[in-house]
Amino acid sequence: MFRTLLAASLLALASCAAAPDAPTTTSTRQDTWNEAALAEVSSYAQSQKTTGFLIIQDGKTLAKHYWPLPDDAASRTFRANFVHGEQHDGALREDVASQQKSLVALLIGIGVDAGLIDIERPVSDYIGSRWSNATPFQEREIKVRHLLEMNSGLKEDLSFDAAAGTKFFYNTPAYAFLKQVLEKASGQKLWIISQLWLTKISNMHSTGWEQRPAVFADVGNPTGLVTTPEDLAIMGEIILNRGRKSNGARIISEAQLDAIFAPTSTNPAYGRLWWLNDSSYSINVGANAPRREGRLIPSAPRDTLSALGAQDRKLFVVPSMKLIVVRTGQAAPDRDFNEKLWQLLMKAAPQH
Repeated sequence: MFRTLLAASLLALASCAAAPDAPTTTSTRQDTWNEAALAEVSSYAQSQKTTGFLIIQDGKTLAKHYWPLPDDAASRTFRANFVHGEQHDGALREDVASQQKSLVALLIGIGVDAGLIDIERPVSDYIGSRWSNATPFQEREIKVRHLLEMNSGLKEDLSFDAAAGTKFFYNTPAYAFLKQVLEKASGQKLWIISQLWLTKISNMHSTGWEQRPAVFADVGNPTGLVTTPEDLAIMGEIILNRGRKSNGARIISEAQLDAIFAPTSTNPAYGRLWWLNDSSYSINVGANAPRREGRLIPSAPRDTLSALGAQDRKLFVVPSMKLIVVRTGQAAPDRDFNEKLWQLLMKAAPQH
Protein backbone atom coordinates (compact mmCIF):
# COMPACT_ATOMS: atom_id res chain seq x y z
CA MET A 1 0.00 0.00 0.00
CA PHE A 2 2.82 2.40 0.90
CA ARG A 3 4.44 1.87 -2.48
CA THR A 4 1.19 2.45 -4.31
CA LEU A 5 0.59 5.65 -2.38
CA LEU A 6 4.14 6.82 -3.05
CA ALA A 7 3.72 6.22 -6.77
CA ALA A 8 0.46 8.19 -6.70
CA SER A 9 2.20 10.99 -4.82
CA LEU A 10 4.83 11.20 -7.49
CA LEU A 11 2.11 11.67 -10.09
CA ALA A 12 0.39 14.32 -8.00
CA LEU A 13 3.59 16.28 -7.53
CA ALA A 14 4.44 16.14 -11.22
CA SER A 15 0.92 17.14 -12.18
CA CYS A 16 1.14 20.37 -10.18
CA ALA A 17 3.29 21.88 -12.92
CA ALA A 18 1.87 22.87 -16.28
CA ALA A 19 2.41 20.36 -19.05
CA PRO A 20 5.38 21.23 -21.28
CA ASP A 21 5.13 21.89 -24.94
CA ALA A 22 6.31 19.24 -27.39
CA PRO A 23 9.52 20.01 -29.29
CA THR A 24 9.07 22.89 -31.74
CA THR A 25 8.06 21.57 -35.14
CA THR A 26 8.42 24.61 -37.35
CA SER A 27 10.85 24.69 -40.24
CA THR A 28 12.77 27.66 -38.80
CA ARG A 29 16.52 27.13 -38.84
CA GLN A 30 19.26 28.93 -37.04
CA ASP A 31 21.39 31.11 -39.30
CA THR A 32 24.56 29.55 -37.94
CA TRP A 33 23.73 26.18 -39.46
CA ASN A 34 24.63 25.59 -43.09
CA GLU A 35 21.35 25.22 -44.99
CA ALA A 36 22.78 23.30 -47.93
CA ALA A 37 24.64 20.93 -45.64
CA LEU A 38 21.50 20.37 -43.54
CA ALA A 39 19.65 19.43 -46.71
CA GLU A 40 22.43 16.95 -47.46
CA VAL A 41 21.98 15.38 -44.01
CA SER A 42 18.26 14.93 -44.58
CA SER A 43 18.80 13.58 -48.09
CA TYR A 44 21.23 11.00 -46.75
CA ALA A 45 18.81 9.99 -43.99
CA GLN A 46 16.00 9.55 -46.53
CA SER A 47 18.22 7.34 -48.68
CA GLN A 48 18.76 4.99 -45.73
CA LYS A 49 15.20 3.66 -45.32
CA THR A 50 14.40 6.24 -42.67
CA THR A 51 10.77 6.84 -41.69
CA GLY A 52 11.26 9.64 -39.15
CA PHE A 53 14.08 12.16 -38.82
CA LEU A 54 14.40 15.12 -36.45
CA ILE A 55 17.20 17.55 -35.72
CA ILE A 56 16.46 19.88 -32.80
CA GLN A 57 19.03 22.38 -31.55
CA ASP A 58 18.44 24.53 -28.47
CA GLY A 59 14.69 23.92 -28.72
CA LYS A 60 14.41 24.84 -32.40
CA THR A 61 13.61 22.28 -35.09
CA LEU A 62 16.20 22.36 -37.86
CA ALA A 63 14.83 19.35 -39.74
CA LYS A 64 11.65 17.33 -39.48
CA HIS A 65 10.81 14.63 -41.99
CA TYR A 66 8.41 11.69 -42.06
CA TRP A 67 8.78 9.40 -45.05
CA PRO A 68 6.30 6.61 -45.88
CA LEU A 69 7.35 3.01 -46.04
CA PRO A 70 7.73 1.74 -49.61
CA ASP A 71 5.42 -0.99 -50.84
CA ASP A 72 7.82 -3.92 -50.94
CA ALA A 73 8.09 -7.24 -49.12
CA ALA A 74 10.72 -6.07 -46.60
CA SER A 75 8.69 -3.00 -45.70
CA ARG A 76 5.50 -5.00 -45.30
CA THR A 77 7.31 -7.33 -42.90
CA PHE A 78 8.68 -4.33 -41.01
CA ARG A 79 5.20 -2.83 -40.76
CA ALA A 80 3.74 -6.09 -39.44
CA ASN A 81 6.43 -6.48 -36.80
CA PHE A 82 7.24 -2.93 -35.71
CA VAL A 83 4.53 -0.43 -36.72
CA HIS A 84 1.57 0.25 -34.40
CA GLY A 85 -0.26 3.02 -36.20
CA GLU A 86 0.32 6.36 -37.85
CA GLN A 87 -0.04 9.89 -36.50
CA HIS A 88 -1.98 12.64 -38.29
CA ASP A 89 1.30 14.23 -39.46
CA GLY A 90 2.55 11.00 -41.04
CA ALA A 91 4.82 9.91 -38.19
CA LEU A 92 4.74 6.17 -37.52
CA ARG A 93 4.34 4.74 -34.02
CA GLU A 94 7.11 2.17 -34.02
CA ASP A 95 8.40 -0.45 -31.62
CA VAL A 96 11.83 1.11 -31.23
CA ALA A 97 13.54 -2.12 -30.12
CA SER A 98 16.35 -1.64 -27.61
CA GLN A 99 15.75 2.07 -27.24
CA GLN A 100 13.29 0.88 -24.61
CA LYS A 101 16.29 0.05 -22.43
CA SER A 102 17.28 3.69 -22.16
CA LEU A 103 13.78 4.67 -21.05
CA VAL A 104 13.83 1.87 -18.47
CA ALA A 105 17.13 3.25 -17.17
CA LEU A 106 15.36 6.55 -16.48
CA LEU A 107 12.50 4.74 -14.73
CA ILE A 108 14.95 2.87 -12.51
CA GLY A 109 16.66 6.15 -11.67
CA ILE A 110 13.31 7.72 -10.77
CA GLY A 111 12.60 4.67 -8.59
CA VAL A 112 15.91 5.20 -6.82
CA ASP A 113 15.03 8.86 -6.24
CA ALA A 114 11.73 7.75 -4.70
CA GLY A 115 13.46 5.31 -2.35
CA LEU A 116 11.76 2.31 -3.96
CA ILE A 117 14.82 0.74 -5.59
CA ASP A 118 18.37 0.12 -4.40
CA ILE A 119 20.51 -0.99 -7.34
CA GLU A 120 23.07 -2.51 -4.97
CA ARG A 121 20.56 -5.11 -3.80
CA PRO A 122 20.29 -8.52 -5.49
CA VAL A 123 17.70 -8.83 -8.23
CA SER A 124 16.18 -11.73 -6.29
CA ASP A 125 15.30 -9.37 -3.43
CA TYR A 126 12.70 -7.86 -5.73
CA ILE A 127 11.47 -10.69 -7.95
CA GLY A 128 12.27 -13.80 -5.93
CA SER A 129 14.80 -16.57 -6.48
CA ARG A 130 15.23 -18.96 -9.42
CA TRP A 131 14.66 -16.27 -12.03
CA SER A 132 17.88 -17.39 -13.75
CA ASN A 133 19.47 -20.71 -14.62
CA ALA A 134 22.51 -20.04 -12.44
CA THR A 135 23.04 -21.67 -9.06
CA PRO A 136 21.34 -20.01 -6.08
CA PHE A 137 24.69 -18.57 -4.92
CA GLN A 138 25.61 -17.27 -8.39
CA GLU A 139 22.16 -15.74 -8.85
CA ARG A 140 22.29 -14.06 -5.44
CA GLU A 141 25.45 -12.22 -6.52
CA ILE A 142 23.64 -10.51 -9.42
CA LYS A 143 22.55 -7.04 -8.37
CA VAL A 144 20.14 -4.67 -10.09
CA ARG A 145 23.20 -2.65 -11.08
CA HIS A 146 24.55 -5.57 -13.11
CA LEU A 147 21.40 -5.76 -15.27
CA LEU A 148 21.68 -2.01 -15.91
CA GLU A 149 25.35 -2.31 -16.89
CA MET A 150 24.99 -5.48 -19.01
CA ASN A 151 27.49 -7.36 -16.88
CA SER A 152 25.24 -9.84 -15.09
CA GLY A 153 27.58 -12.71 -15.97
CA LEU A 154 24.72 -14.65 -17.56
CA LYS A 155 24.40 -16.10 -21.04
CA GLU A 156 21.28 -15.40 -23.11
CA ASP A 157 19.75 -18.64 -21.79
CA LEU A 158 20.32 -17.17 -18.30
CA SER A 159 22.91 -19.77 -17.37
CA PHE A 160 26.14 -18.79 -15.63
CA ASP A 161 29.09 -17.55 -17.68
CA ALA A 162 31.17 -15.28 -15.46
CA ALA A 163 31.09 -13.65 -12.05
CA ALA A 164 28.66 -10.74 -11.93
CA GLY A 165 30.29 -7.41 -12.70
CA THR A 166 33.32 -8.85 -14.50
CA LYS A 167 32.26 -9.19 -18.17
CA PHE A 168 30.24 -6.99 -20.55
CA PHE A 169 27.69 -8.93 -22.57
CA TYR A 170 24.69 -7.20 -24.14
CA ASN A 171 22.05 -9.54 -22.77
CA THR A 172 18.46 -8.58 -23.58
CA PRO A 173 16.75 -11.52 -21.77
CA ALA A 174 18.63 -10.63 -18.57
CA TYR A 175 17.85 -6.92 -18.97
CA ALA A 176 14.13 -7.66 -19.27
CA PHE A 177 13.96 -8.63 -15.59
CA LEU A 178 14.37 -4.93 -14.78
CA LYS A 179 10.75 -4.52 -15.84
CA GLN A 180 9.75 -6.97 -13.12
CA VAL A 181 11.97 -5.13 -10.64
CA LEU A 182 10.09 -1.92 -11.43
CA GLU A 183 6.73 -3.59 -11.02
CA LYS A 184 7.57 -5.38 -7.76
CA ALA A 185 9.25 -2.32 -6.24
CA SER A 186 6.38 0.02 -7.07
CA GLY A 187 3.41 -2.31 -6.79
CA GLN A 188 2.21 -1.16 -10.22
CA LYS A 189 2.24 -2.51 -13.75
CA LEU A 190 4.96 -1.28 -16.09
CA TRP A 191 2.63 0.75 -18.31
CA ILE A 192 1.21 2.54 -15.27
CA ILE A 193 4.67 3.26 -13.84
CA SER A 194 5.81 4.62 -17.19
CA GLN A 195 2.89 7.04 -17.32
CA LEU A 196 3.00 8.09 -13.66
CA TRP A 197 6.73 8.64 -13.57
CA LEU A 198 7.63 9.78 -17.08
CA THR A 199 5.58 9.61 -20.26
CA LYS A 200 2.21 11.15 -19.34
CA ILE A 201 3.67 13.92 -17.22
CA SER A 202 6.17 14.78 -19.97
CA ASN A 203 3.63 14.91 -22.81
CA MET A 204 4.99 11.73 -24.40
CA HIS A 205 1.39 10.85 -25.19
CA SER A 206 2.18 8.58 -28.15
CA THR A 207 4.47 6.34 -26.09
CA GLY A 208 3.40 3.04 -24.51
CA TRP A 209 4.13 -0.64 -24.11
CA GLU A 210 2.70 -3.19 -26.55
CA GLN A 211 2.81 -6.96 -26.74
CA ARG A 212 5.12 -7.96 -29.54
CA PRO A 213 4.04 -10.29 -32.37
CA ALA A 214 4.79 -14.00 -32.33
CA VAL A 215 8.04 -13.54 -34.26
CA PHE A 216 9.54 -12.08 -31.07
CA ALA A 217 8.10 -14.72 -28.76
CA ASP A 218 11.42 -16.38 -27.93
CA VAL A 219 13.72 -13.38 -27.51
CA GLY A 220 13.08 -13.07 -23.78
CA ASN A 221 11.60 -9.56 -24.01
CA PRO A 222 8.02 -9.86 -25.25
CA THR A 223 6.89 -6.25 -24.68
CA GLY A 224 8.01 -3.44 -26.96
CA LEU A 225 8.19 0.29 -26.36
CA VAL A 226 6.08 1.95 -29.05
CA THR A 227 6.68 5.64 -29.65
CA THR A 228 7.25 8.41 -32.19
CA PRO A 229 10.22 10.58 -33.13
CA GLU A 230 8.75 13.60 -31.33
CA ASP A 231 8.24 11.64 -28.13
CA LEU A 232 11.82 10.38 -28.29
CA ALA A 233 12.90 14.00 -28.71
CA ILE A 234 11.02 14.89 -25.51
CA MET A 235 13.05 12.23 -23.69
CA GLY A 236 16.16 13.84 -25.16
CA GLU A 237 15.02 17.25 -23.90
CA ILE A 238 14.73 15.88 -20.36
CA ILE A 239 18.37 14.82 -20.63
CA LEU A 240 19.44 18.23 -21.95
CA ASN A 241 17.46 19.93 -19.17
CA ARG A 242 19.34 17.88 -16.56
CA GLY A 243 16.31 15.87 -15.54
CA ARG A 244 13.63 18.54 -15.83
CA LYS A 245 10.69 19.11 -18.13
CA SER A 246 10.77 22.24 -20.26
CA ASN A 247 8.61 24.04 -17.66
CA GLY A 248 11.18 23.33 -14.95
CA ALA A 249 9.38 20.50 -13.13
CA ARG A 250 11.85 17.79 -12.12
CA ILE A 251 11.47 14.25 -13.45
CA ILE A 252 14.75 12.67 -12.28
CA SER A 253 17.55 13.97 -10.11
CA GLU A 254 20.83 15.19 -11.52
CA ALA A 255 22.60 12.65 -9.35
CA GLN A 256 20.75 9.79 -11.00
CA LEU A 257 21.38 11.21 -14.49
CA ASP A 258 25.09 11.42 -13.71
CA ALA A 259 25.02 7.80 -12.53
CA ILE A 260 23.23 6.66 -15.70
CA PHE A 261 25.84 8.32 -17.91
CA ALA A 262 28.92 7.24 -15.97
CA PRO A 263 31.08 4.73 -17.89
CA THR A 264 31.04 1.22 -16.47
CA SER A 265 34.08 -0.81 -15.51
CA THR A 266 33.41 -3.55 -18.06
CA ASN A 267 32.71 -1.28 -21.05
CA PRO A 268 33.64 2.44 -20.92
CA ALA A 269 31.37 3.08 -23.93
CA TYR A 270 28.34 1.98 -21.91
CA GLY A 271 26.64 3.50 -18.90
CA ARG A 272 23.36 2.23 -17.50
CA LEU A 273 21.51 1.16 -20.64
CA TRP A 274 22.83 4.17 -22.59
CA TRP A 275 25.79 4.28 -24.99
CA LEU A 276 28.59 6.80 -24.39
CA ASN A 277 31.08 8.35 -26.80
CA ASP A 278 33.99 9.51 -24.64
CA SER A 279 36.05 6.35 -24.26
CA SER A 280 39.29 4.99 -25.68
CA TYR A 281 37.60 1.74 -26.72
CA SER A 282 34.19 0.11 -26.92
CA ILE A 283 32.66 -3.36 -26.81
CA ASN A 284 29.64 -3.73 -29.05
CA VAL A 285 26.59 -6.01 -29.14
CA GLY A 286 26.96 -9.75 -29.73
CA ALA A 287 28.47 -12.84 -28.19
CA ASN A 288 32.24 -12.50 -27.88
CA ALA A 289 32.06 -9.00 -29.39
CA PRO A 290 35.65 -7.82 -29.83
CA ARG A 291 37.11 -4.75 -28.20
CA ARG A 292 37.30 -1.91 -30.71
CA GLU A 293 39.80 0.85 -30.17
CA GLY A 294 38.65 4.45 -30.36
CA ARG A 295 35.34 6.15 -29.68
CA LEU A 296 32.03 4.52 -30.50
CA ILE A 297 31.28 7.16 -33.18
CA PRO A 298 34.53 8.96 -34.00
CA SER A 299 32.93 11.91 -35.83
CA ALA A 300 30.36 12.63 -33.12
CA PRO A 301 31.14 14.95 -30.20
CA ARG A 302 32.70 13.25 -27.21
CA ASP A 303 29.74 13.99 -24.96
CA THR A 304 27.21 12.34 -27.28
CA LEU A 305 24.73 10.15 -25.39
CA SER A 306 22.96 7.49 -27.43
CA ALA A 307 19.79 5.44 -27.03
CA LEU A 308 20.15 2.84 -29.77
CA GLY A 309 17.82 0.13 -31.05
CA ALA A 310 17.80 -2.54 -33.73
CA GLN A 311 16.85 -1.41 -37.24
CA ASP A 312 19.07 1.64 -36.66
CA ARG A 313 16.74 3.47 -34.28
CA LYS A 314 18.66 6.43 -32.90
CA LEU A 315 18.29 9.05 -30.22
CA PHE A 316 21.45 11.16 -30.00
CA VAL A 317 21.73 13.80 -27.28
CA VAL A 318 24.71 16.19 -27.30
CA PRO A 319 24.69 18.47 -24.24
CA SER A 320 27.58 20.63 -25.44
CA MET A 321 25.63 21.52 -28.61
CA LYS A 322 22.14 21.46 -27.02
CA LEU A 323 21.41 19.05 -29.85
CA ILE A 324 18.92 16.20 -30.28
CA VAL A 325 18.87 13.92 -33.33
CA VAL A 326 16.23 11.22 -33.79
CA ARG A 327 16.08 8.59 -36.50
CA THR A 328 13.45 5.83 -36.86
CA GLY A 329 12.79 3.35 -39.65
CA GLN A 330 14.20 0.21 -41.16
CA ALA A 331 17.83 -0.89 -40.95
CA ALA A 332 20.05 1.47 -42.92
CA PRO A 333 21.72 -0.10 -45.98
CA ASP A 334 24.92 1.79 -45.10
CA ARG A 335 26.45 -0.25 -42.28
CA ASP A 336 28.57 2.75 -41.33
CA PHE A 337 25.43 4.83 -40.91
CA ASN A 338 26.32 6.39 -37.54
CA GLU A 339 29.70 7.65 -38.69
CA LYS A 340 28.45 8.94 -42.07
CA LEU A 341 25.50 10.70 -40.45
CA TRP A 342 27.74 12.47 -37.96
CA GLN A 343 30.24 13.47 -40.61
CA LEU A 344 27.39 15.21 -42.43
CA LEU A 345 25.94 16.70 -39.26
CA MET A 346 29.26 18.20 -38.19
CA LYS A 347 29.70 19.63 -41.68
CA ALA A 348 26.34 21.37 -41.29
CA ALA A 349 26.85 22.48 -37.69
CA PRO A 350 28.15 25.94 -36.73
CA GLN A 351 31.90 26.12 -37.22
CA HIS A 352 33.86 27.51 -34.32
